[in-house]
Amino acid sequence: MKELSGIYCPDLFTYKRYLTREVQIGNVPMGAHHPIRIQSMTTTDTMDTIATVEQTIRMVEAGCDYVRITAPSIKEAANLATIKKELIARNCHVPLVADIHFTPNAAEAAARIVEKVRVNPGNYVDKKKFEQLTYTQFEYEEEVERIRKRFVPLIQVCKEYGTALRIGTNHGSLSDRIMSWHGDTPMGMVESAMEFIRMCEAENFHNLVVSMKSSNTQVMVQAYRLLVATMTKENMNYPLHLGVTEAGDGEDGRIKSAVGIGTLLADGLGDTIRVSLTEEPELEAPVAKALADRYEKLNTNNTVAKVAIPSSFNPYLHQRRITTAVENVGGNLVPIVMADFSQEPLIAELQLSSIGYIYSEILDKYSMTDLAADWIYLGKHMPQFSLPGNLRKVVDYDVWEQFKSLENTIPLFSTATYLTLENSEWPIHLIAGNANEFTPAIFQKIKNDAKAIVCLQANEDDSFAANRAFFFQLANQQINCPVIINRQYKIADLTILQLHAATDFGSLLIDGYSDGVCISTSKSITPRATNAIAFGLLQASRMRISKTEYISCPSCGRTLFDLQETTQLIRSRTDHLKGLKIGIMGCIVNGPGEMADADYGYVGAGPGKITLYRGMDVVRKNVNTADAVDGLIEIIKEDNLWVEKP
Repeated sequence: MKELSGIYCPDLFTYKRYLTREVQIGNVPMGAHHPIRIQSMTTTDTMDTIATVEQTIRMVEAGCDYVRITAPSIKEAANLATIKKELIARNCHVPLVADIHFTPNAAEAAARIVEKVRVNPGNYVDKKKFEQLTYTQFEYEEEVERIRKRFVPLIQVCKEYGTALRIGTNHGSLSDRIMSWHGDTPMGMVESAMEFIRMCEAENFHNLVVSMKSSNTQVMVQAYRLLVATMTKENMNYPLHLGVTEAGDGEDGRIKSAVGIGTLLADGLGDTIRVSLTEEPELEAPVAKALADRYEKLNTNNTVAKVAIPSSFNPYLHQRRITTAVENVGGNLVPIVMADFSQEPLIAELQLSSIGYIYSEILDKYSMTDLAADWIYLGKHMPQFSLPGNLRKVVDYDVWEQFKSLENTIPLFSTATYLTLENSEWPIHLIAGNANEFTPAIFQKIKNDAKAIVCLQANEDDSFAANRAFFFQLANQQINCPVIINRQYKIADLTILQLHAATDFGSLLIDGYSDGVCISTSKSITPRATNAIAFGLLQASRMRISKTEYISCPSCGRTLFDLQETTQLIRSRTDHLKGLKIGIMGCIVNGPGEMADADYGYVGAGPGKITLYRGMDVVRKNVNTADAVDGLIEIIKEDNLWVEKP
């Protein structure tokens, strides 16, 4: 991939939108210099016209520029005309998108009615049986030709009716043919889409949008970057539809979406956003809008001095920066979480419960939860009681000088003070400053200091490109000290903080650039909330697993059970199983393919029936819904992975 390095985004050091071609979608064009468009998908039965129309109107009122509706068969595709007619009668002219997976005839019917059709290359005509098949060159090309013959009629309909087309590749639904040559990889996702794009270009059809979705944020980011690099190489610049598929619900769903989508937006990639939450669809649009607005309003003059791109930088492969461990930070250790309690003194043991340390007065001891912070920054305030022995205390250097005898306490140096530091017996030299404060002299001192850890600081207005350039400088100078990232926010709205922190940290975590995180906020945001965000973004970026992960689809008209209710039920009984990934899919279209990354799966098989999976393998078919959650737990117990709730 080295020949593609550096061309997946307009500029690694300055925020610039990737300039794509304009695509006409009804009366709301996308791409080029148009704003980032917002969309979501209905969850109603497509045959229920009034329910679908009313939900569509709610979605538009919430901020959707486009609304997607499932059309699993020609029957639903035909009813899109009735839905559209009713929407127009209610003075709603939002462009509609038909969601197609397996049925070319439904796609061709829908393309005559709606403004855009979405097809999934892995399902559309191609074969997907989750078998490891071997294809010769002749067999591979023969299969591509068969697909072309089935796909070209849809292109012709789209050309005739002025309908746009989204080539929507999903990580979990790559065909057997693609898997046989490229594996379950970002390159496989890109090639799956490029085959269809090339067919469109051969027919002189360019009203295209492309997406590369995955529930794994690392895979998702790598695939989009690789897609842009590949399109650039072939003189293409089609608009990008961004989304993390099956992100889940609540805080976890928002953080996971923001880590993936925000990383790409920060690089200037993305023309439309869909945030996939297991919630009502009208709740998705405000989240997507908040993400888009941040980059629409970004100061594009906030330039960063360019530095040489290190040979170790590979945007198409996640690899953690190589560091030398200092105490419990860096090396092969998971990134730490440092809680910020610097605003006021700690006066009671109970305050530590917000960062995962539960104090028992009877036993006079602490117990730890899975979300227990590793370090605590106290600033200029020393605690008025003894802290847990494994919780490292960090205080400003001038305060530390007064309490040098305190065990487990680390002084925090400014860059200027650190530069004057002589040899010491302290096990850690923690140096804080923003990227611009690290001069060549400080870099040289750190390079020769085996005890150095950098606390890289930035405020909410700083571009992440400045921090990326900082890590490039470390790589170019072969400095392997650990780095803790500290972002400082004045945000009072918790949801906005979740989204901003996830994009700021996620942009670096996805590229392996962190050995620790610290979120500093105003008093209006509690330590419990910032601690949860810190662990959430580490989990979302796959850098540190601290809880159960739920890969749950956002529901649509194909869904065979109440996804929100079922997800909450499964969560209530399994949320203590740290590290397990459980897929909750409403139908066979989204599962098992989209839960390919899950350890266990709960998939709608029919009305009142559930199929249970271990990985990609079916374990129990057609289980009654009333018994399905118990059945899922029994399978986990069979694998000796079950523990009782504390």
